[in-house]
Amino acid sequence: MKLLINSEYEIAVCGGGFAGISVALAAARCGKKVILFEKQYILGGLGTSGLITIYLPLCDGYGHQVSFGIAEELLKLSITYGAEALYPDNWLDNKGPRTENDNRYMVEYNAQLFAILVEKLLIDNGVDILYGSYVVDAKTEDKKITSLYVENKSGRTEYRINAVVDATGDCDIAEFAGAPTETFKQGNVLAAWYFYTDENGYKMRQLGASDIPEEERKGNERKPLIPRRFTGLDGKEISEMVYLSHQTTLQDWLKRRAQNENTVISTLATIPQIRMTRKLVGEYELSHTEVHTFFEDSIGMVANWRKRGPVYEVPFRTLYCRDIKNLIVAGRSTSVNETLWDVMRVIPCCAVTGEAAGTAAAMTDDFSSLNVKELQEVLQKNGVVLHEKDLQTSLCQD
Repeated sequence: MKLLINSEYEIAVCGGGFAGISVALAAARCGKKVILFEKQYILGGLGTSGLITIYLPLCDGYGHQVSFGIAEELLKLSITYGAEALYPDNWLDNKGPRTENDNRYMVEYNAQLFAILVEKLLIDNGVDILYGSYVVDAKTEDKKITSLYVENKSGRTEYRINAVVDATGDCDIAEFAGAPTETFKQGNVLAAWYFYTDENGYKMRQLGASDIPEEERKGNERKPLIPRRFTGLDGKEISEMVYLSHQTTLQDWLKRRAQNENTVISTLATIPQIRMTRKLVGEYELSHTEVHTFFEDSIGMVANWRKRGPVYEVPFRTLYCRDIKNLIVAGRSTSVNETLWDVMRVIPCCAVTGEAAGTAAAMTDDFSSLNVKELQEVLQKNGVVLHEKDLQTSLCQD
């Protein structure tokens, strides 16, 4: 088969989940020629194809919004035509207080609508999207990726680019390029989320909700659906996981149908609901113990979706390593410890790191030498708040 060659693009974004979406949008808005490779035929990753349609909190749970910029833009985009549930009118409509007893800044949204709307947003901003496309290898020279090899219906194409953003969720590009990575030691539990309808409407069914970090599991009675865990990095194993998910869904639906014959399955997840697989070993590893810690090179903040209170500034050093100079990661593959990984894998964190990675990729092809102050100035100009000390209390009343 003839190898095609493409040198048209400056930045390659690998993966079209919320991280990749944010990367591509940020880079394109900086005037760069961007291509986004997505193996599915829909954007959004687990947040659409995986039916994990909960846009988790942008706030700390005590009245402070901590994630801004594209993270907030995408939340609002997701409910353009209304929320599925969890509409926080205290945040979106300024109705009521924002205390520890009130709604956090989070929503549930419609997966299919969001995918269509965000696709249009990227195209309108000049991003070229290549669906059904797998990045299968990377060529490196002098500690830089010089080419990505992509396979789709056109065959295999070599893309020669300046900067690469790994938003695959599995740190695949970093692995191909020989950057240091680590795998998730606990493994993933089986999940089988689906939507169903009955005479009462359209509802989400969460079978095998997200896992609990090992350090927090003591005293919790919730058990996995089956006594098996999955790395998410083996083709045969992933196929088995999908089959088990389908069978679990069927069994659950049959039980519901026996009680109510009007119950029908509306939507199945079309990708495995795997949360954590592999991450970068970056220049800095952020720990779950570093709550409320100031970082000079912060590129934004994230909250803990599991509990109210904790806020983490995200150092730029968690997004890259010196081994591959023009590679940066975004989303659930950033350099954090195993406990914090479960916090950093969710949508707002993917958007925060994605916006920073995309902006940085528009500025340099050597991330270790980037002037972080200049990056921070652009992020702040675009509405990102970098440090917790700069937050304003945002309690409000009717």
